[in-house]
Amino acid sequence: MERQPHVLVVSFPAQGHISPLMKLSIQIAAHGLKVTFVTTEVEHAKFMESLPENFEEQSSITLVSIPDGVDEDARYDVVRTLEAIETIRRVVPTYLADWIAETNRSDVDEKISCVIADISVGGALEVAKKMGLEAVAVWPAGAPCLALATHVPRLLQDEIINSDGTIMKDEPIMLAEDAPACACWSSSDIGWKSSHPILSKALLGFYSVVPRYAEFYDLILCNSVYELDSSLFKLVPKALPIGPLLFTNHLGSFPGKTWPQDSTCLAWLDKQPPGSVIYLAFRSSTLASAKQVEELALGLEHSGKPFLWVVRPDFMEGSTARFPDRFHDRVSERAKIVEWAPQETVLAHPSVSCFVSHCGWNSTMEGLAMGVPFLCWPYIADQFSNKKYICDVLKTGLELSRDENGITSRHEISSKINKLISSDVIKAKALHVKDIVRKSSIEGGSSFNNFNNFIEHIKSL
Repeated sequence: MERQPHVLVVSFPAQGHISPLMKLSIQIAAHGLKVTFVTTEVEHAKFMESLPENFEEQSSITLVSIPDGVDEDARYDVVRTLEAIETIRRVVPTYLADWIAETNRSDVDEKISCVIADISVGGALEVAKKMGLEAVAVWPAGAPCLALATHVPRLLQDEIINSDGTIMKDEPIMLAEDAPACACWSSSDIGWKSSHPILSKALLGFYSVVPRYAEFYDLILCNSVYELDSSLFKLVPKALPIGPLLFTNHLGSFPGKTWPQDSTCLAWLDKQPPGSVIYLAFRSSTLASAKQVEELALGLEHSGKPFLWVVRPDFMEGSTARFPDRFHDRVSERAKIVEWAPQETVLAHPSVSCFVSHCGWNSTMEGLAMGVPFLCWPYIADQFSNKKYICDVLKTGLELSRDENGITSRHEISSKINKLISSDVIKAKALHVKDIVRKSSIEGGSSFNNFNNFIEHIKSL
């Protein structure tokens, strides 16, 4: 019997990274390869709670956890963010090397031949290469940010940015003379933007690892579509676009979400008119002030539209989310509020008219794939670049503005909702992008072919 290829997939321990890496793992396993998925003990414990019953048996994916070495006092301390991230990047590859060596020594039939690693833990690629294994990187964000990341050394050398990521010249960053709009950044949409200097430096580190570990990988998989970003991929020759990475299996719920999903919202959506519902969902760690939650709630109320709002228990800073007095009573006939939702299924529902999002890349690709217009509310990191990509490049959404105190008002929210859902131009653009994305992922499409060629390469190792 021919030995089944064994692939080790390594994720950085954060939901925005685990989610696409797990989707990738499921697709690889569906092609007959043995997959072992590795993340750290803390994140492993979180997402194990939300996995479908018998997930490992159904998916042919083995789940493994290793220590991350982070001091508990540093884990949730913004001031020590950089320290925690560097600890993870140092410790995880060490444990990984020992685990691979033991596995390959103990069972020749289970021998690992390829390591596919989130570039954010690029040390895993170095380990793989030095052990004589195939090393493949994964970039969990978008193609524009990958192009920017690839060029960080040049930006530093030309003193366009400093070591903290600050833009040193009063002009946009352009990666080439004829660079497209999606490869041009200002200080307001740069991917490591943050009001906290330590956090900015930590975020810059997520970009810097791409060139830092480039010698250890020949390929970097990207959750993007070639036809949407063809000019960008000329700037990143090692990139292989295989997007969209979507939840296409039938395991019951998506593995990797750290909050249990509430599927009752689907029955509620079934009762709503087509193209009528505002869907709101923000990243898993976004925090909102009490004032902002109030403005958002009243903006939704004033819009007069039905809405499905995903509100985590820890969505509000310092406490469980509270709403304006009698808010639930006033909107009860046209609102559904849940702690988590099966997002891809929701976005594909005919009742959904638009997606209010912080524009994390996973959500961005899911929304584009489903043809849903965006109302963009970026919070941190690559979300600002993704907002620009949606609003200025693809033109499939609008941006929510903030006042001088950083608050998005109820008037801004309600007026932008109504402007977005009444725009036939934006709807048409969104459907056009959906068609491009769909064609790329079906037989004969660019992403379909890229992924299948990749699988055949792994099988040949």
